[in-house]
Amino acid sequence: MTGTARAFWLEAPGRGAIRDVRLPVPGVDEVLVRTLFSGVSRGTETLVFGGRVPENQYAAMRAPFQEGDFPGPVKYGYLNVGVVEEGPEDLVGRTVFCLYPHQTRYVVPAAAVTPVPPAVPAARAVLAGTVETAVNALWDAAPLVGDRIAVVGGGMVGCSVAALLARFPGVRVQLVDSDPDRAKIAEALGVGFASPADALGGLDLVVHASATEAGLVRSLELLRPEGTVVELSWYGDRRVALPLGEAFHSRRLTLRGSQVGTVSPARAAGRTYADRIALALDLLADPALDALVTGESAFGELPDVMAQLASGSIPALCHRIRYDGEHDGEHGGED
Repeated sequence: MTGTARAFWLEAPGRGAIRDVRLPVPGVDEVLVRTLFSGVSRGTETLVFGGRVPENQYAAMRAPFQEGDFPGPVKYGYLNVGVVEEGPEDLVGRTVFCLYPHQTRYVVPAAAVTPVPPAVPAARAVLAGTVETAVNALWDAAPLVGDRIAVVGGGMVGCSVAALLARFPGVRVQLVDSDPDRAKIAEALGVGFASPADALGGLDLVVHASATEAGLVRSLELLRPEGTVVELSWYGDRRVALPLGEAFHSRRLTLRGSQVGTVSPARAAGRTYADRIALALDLLADPALDALVTGESAFGELPDVMAQLASGSIPALCHRIRYDGEHDGEHGGED
């Protein structure tokens, strides 16, 4: 059997469209998945939507099942939750997470999907890719019991990191953001909140995720001597200037990059990509993480919604896309 599906494509920077696509026949050890929800990773996907991926990062920024190339046309995305309709017997009928773009149905290797635990609602499981980034960041950061920590930048990644840090014993965590509305999110996650000007200093660790020069500068200012900033932001094609000629050296500060494309060296010997995403899904059993989903739209609205997310007219952490009723016009037929 074959069939058709519908997919969101970035036709050119700033312009998206829904395309009809032809599905291949699932082969041995492949699955056909019907999408229930996908999530828009606002920071990265709006940079892609605006055509702001630097040419020298085209290869590094490819999503696992991306089609096309930057700056476009390109099919991009990596937060997808669906139900397996065809495939190995132990997967058929199961809800799974996959690093797949926004598409109503798709065929991938069975090894590319991860079953969603029964305790995790499908609608929350779209956060798995971002929580996985937070897991990797904390493997890199290696916080200790009793540490004084700030997360600067209350976006989707920053809030995910703060949510996980809230579980560490004896740790004082403060979410720092210039948007006072993020205080409600911080409260739901069980962490403190402050504006950049009012943030507590003398910190052992700062995780920076605001993707702004001012946020990174403030992160360095908040450290105690010999403290560490772990940088999670991705700036696209923007350059960042830092005051490294001031007290950076005399205070012996550390600025460290972290990126989810590889498993943290601190855990690479004993953890695989599959282990990391499975852990992220287990952590999503916590209903407090529902606070990270701040909006929802139908799949057919995605071209307009993506433009609004990119412009900031829709403020969002994770914007969820629902697919109920989007499969009615699809069909199967003899190959």
